Amino acid sequence: MSLNAKCLQFSFCALLAGFAFSSCSPTPPTSSADLVFQNGQIYTVEATSPWVEALGVKDGKIIALGNTTQSNNWIGDDTKVVDLKGKFMMPSFGDAHVHPVYGGLSYSRCSLHQSESIATYLEIIQQCVDEAPDDGVVYGQGWLPGLFPPNGIPEKSLLDSISSTRPIVMRSTGGHSLWVNSAMLELANITKDTPDPPKGRIDRDPDTGEPIGGFQESAMELINIHIPEPTSNDIENAISYTLKLFNSLGITNWFDAGIDVLENGDSPTLDAYESLQASGKLTSHISIAAKYNNERSIDQLGKLYDISERAISSGFNANAIKLYTDGVIVQKTAAVLEAYEGTAHNHGELHIPIETLKPLITKLDRDGYQTYVHSIGDRAVHEALNAFEQAKKENGANDNRHFLTHLNFVAPIDHPRFAELNVSANFQPLWATNDPYMKLTALQMGAERMKYVYPVNSILQSGGKINYGSDWSVAPANPFYGLEVAVTRKPIDEPDAQALNTSEAITLEDAVKAYTLNVAYITHRESETGSIAIGKSADLIIADQNIFEIPENDISDTKVLTTVFKGKVVYGSFPVDQ
Repeated sequence: MSLNAKCLQFSFCALLAGFAFSSCSPTPPTSSADLVFQNGQIYTVEATSPWVEALGVKDGKIIALGNTTQSNNWIGDDTKVVDLKGKFMMPSFGDAHVHPVYGGLSYSRCSLHQSESIATYLEIIQQCVDEAPDDGVVYGQGWLPGLFPPNGIPEKSLLDSISSTRPIVMRSTGGHSLWVNSAMLELANITKDTPDPPKGRIDRDPDTGEPIGGFQESAMELINIHIPEPTSNDIENAISYTLKLFNSLGITNWFDAGIDVLENGDSPTLDAYESLQASGKLTSHISIAAKYNNERSIDQLGKLYDISERAISSGFNANAIKLYTDGVIVQKTAAVLEAYEGTAHNHGELHIPIETLKPLITKLDRDGYQTYVHSIGDRAVHEALNAFEQAKKENGANDNRHFLTHLNFVAPIDHPRFAELNVSANFQPLWATNDPYMKLTALQMGAERMKYVYPVNSILQSGGKINYGSDWSVAPANPFYGLEVAVTRKPIDEPDAQALNTSEAITLEDAVKAYTLNVAYITHRESETGSIAIGKSADLIIADQNIFEIPENDISDTKVLTTVFKGKVVYGSFPVDQ
């Protein structure tokens, strides 16, 4: 039976036996395409027609889909034809949680991200000290708390072994902790008599009270004021670095998870985005959330709204406000429903009190803003959902598309509330494995609560919407890494490892959708990108293997050969000869 006959036999074009390709083409384009891809295995992410062999592009948009024979009708004198030679194509990825400036800067300074041992950290930091001019502060990022059991806190003595006179500051990969040496403590005038700031902690020797070199959450500000601010050129370079990296990974749609807005209402990060936009250097769809500063009052919203409106007028999707409701699990700064293991009353702390959170979210919702909430502990998630429930009760239903991010722990009672409240769940799939950090997490949370760590499938099966983001540079941004972990719940390339709650693994189809169309949805761009469909932007990738035809544990080995954004190649080249 021919493919055309099969399409007539079934009510819609779908995946037939193995990887058959749809030839149920829409009305042929009225003019020839600028670009035609033929002979491919093209996964569209569209439920009614998930596979095609060919597609046509004109003026940066997809104008035709079908089989290779049909695609010959789309070719004119000036059409560029690319023979995919059976290679795999799909929509380019999105990333719903990324820190482009923080990430770009962290790799341009003293970066520990590529290291996985304390000894290597010390070697890198020593080199940074040796190469840094004068006697100023040496600043770097990227250490993993999981390498410092039992509490994820490194001590100053390690950095003192490098220098006792040069101030050294290293930020954790997650950005919630600092590690400093004695010279930095002296520069900042931090002693055992320095009080912990609200919602922060100076880590101390339990016997003497002396600072040991760790600073958590808001206590980091005691150190941050001594770190030189990046210049406008530094910020532009950081975003440019992220663009190049993300395009190489097949990402052309990202959500900046919180740009700083100064007290005077300025935003150096938005300045940088606008400058790059004006020069035509932005090779990604970009959405922006303005960061709510917990140390200021709700009166700051006027300035955040102004920045949002300015960004929208510059061509960005920017009607989102980012809130931080708690910290992290290992350092016991995340807000949890039951006390941390080994403690009687330590539940962490909400960074925004309930009496502020509810009216704040209700106002944002009423004013038409999307609320983007960092919530890691199960109490932070619960209270955020309560706030959204209150907002819905007062304001009624709308299409603001609020979402929570991280969601390390979600109490089972809250799983169905995501669907009930139309609040999306943003997960970092790469985190859901039994890695060293997860082992420290288990020490703090106990066996019972570990049953609902990263409950992706539970929320999905309860009708909730999920989307994926890397939280780069906290974790690698490679979507193929995330896809593998999403379906295996094991560290990449470790097929024999113990899976983390296998019941929370999801299908590859759902995982791909969470990285593509669902990111487009949360960025209000689902009619523009996120799948391969007529009229959408030609945002595409060509990969070296079909991820639907290989063992799950090989997905992370997939390489992007070519990335296309709005019909233009932004990574790799044509033809595809690899």
